[in-house]
Amino acid sequence: MTILPHIQQNAPRFVALRRDIHAHPETAFEERRTAEQVAEVLTSLGIEVRRGLAETGVVGVIRAGSGSRAIGLRADMDALPLQEHNLFPHRSRHDGRMHACGHDGHTAMLLAAADYLATTRNFDGTAYLIFQPAEEGGGGARVMVDQGLFDLCPLEAVFGMHNWPGLAAGKFAVMPGPVMACADQFDIVVRGHGAHAAMPHQGADPLVAGAALVQALQSIVSRSLDPLDSAVLSVTRFHAGDAYNIIPEQALLAGTVRAFRPEVQDQMEAAMERVCNGVATTYGVQVTLDYQRGYPATVNTPAQAEWCRSAATSLVGAENVHTDLRPSMGAEDFSCMLQVKPGCYVWLGNGPGEGEGGCTLHNPHYDFNDEILPLGASYWARLVEQVLA
Repeated sequence: MTILPHIQQNAPRFVALRRDIHAHPETAFEERRTAEQVAEVLTSLGIEVRRGLAETGVVGVIRAGSGSRAIGLRADMDALPLQEHNLFPHRSRHDGRMHACGHDGHTAMLLAAADYLATTRNFDGTAYLIFQPAEEGGGGARVMVDQGLFDLCPLEAVFGMHNWPGLAAGKFAVMPGPVMACADQFDIVVRGHGAHAAMPHQGADPLVAGAALVQALQSIVSRSLDPLDSAVLSVTRFHAGDAYNIIPEQALLAGTVRAFRPEVQDQMEAAMERVCNGVATTYGVQVTLDYQRGYPATVNTPAQAEWCRSAATSLVGAENVHTDLRPSMGAEDFSCMLQVKPGCYVWLGNGPGEGEGGCTLHNPHYDFNDEILPLGASYWARLVEQVLA
């Protein structure tokens, strides 16, 4: 494994910064302290700083040589609304907020890369360092794009990276094509007719209809989609009634749909509408479906994925760069940037996952693995130096 010497030498500084960010987590569009820290570090390195996009977004601009080419590197800054269960000294100091996805590490890795790039400037062109707010459900990437990110930063390609528990430290995953799914959500209202629970024949029971609906929805993926397409439909909420002896007027259901292709999203929504209408007719109730498109699928462009594979290989060797892992049904709003610009989103091994002595993302016991911080920073630096050679 190769770690760039400058980054290795300065790693303790950025590990300390990462832990400070972890101790002071801020959720979507509230990343004011974190954004100030990012801007201060960039300014201290003599890097041009641009602010104002998506409320708390920060962009650093590093120029070298006379080349006109430019690429963007993106890190997310926000935490999750989750109570931390860790007891180490840098645990969250704010109840109900926690860096349980490693965005503290992502921010610190990109700042460590900024330190190297600003010091060496061993490339020809412009590197835009994009520190994005509100990845965790707030759609900060889309807001930055809508507010003119790529007008402010006229780049040819954009790149993202996420730590990945369950993938060994020192390994990368770089896959062309789909790497993360879309994240659609739905709300369903089943309206019946309330009645005494001892006289159900006098009403139209939304719970019975809702239970049938949950079962019927599960048949969509197995019976309405091409078996070679991938999708997930999960009902995650079912709320109805508040008494032992009353059949309520309505039941509320909600959940998520995940897929990799827009055509599959269209099929899922149409099939859900058919199922809802069928259940309504069968049980004599009204069923209303509200299907909402969320983050699109994250799809890497092949040419840019090859750039990333080459950069990672130069650091850890080809045997430690996976190009054939299965995509994840998780979602990532970096996809909104990839809808506008070509690019690639890679996974950096964070070490053991659930059942292996570690834990998964979004877990109250999670912590970013500081040992991978210099490697992630070296990857960013090597990517810039190779693409903008």
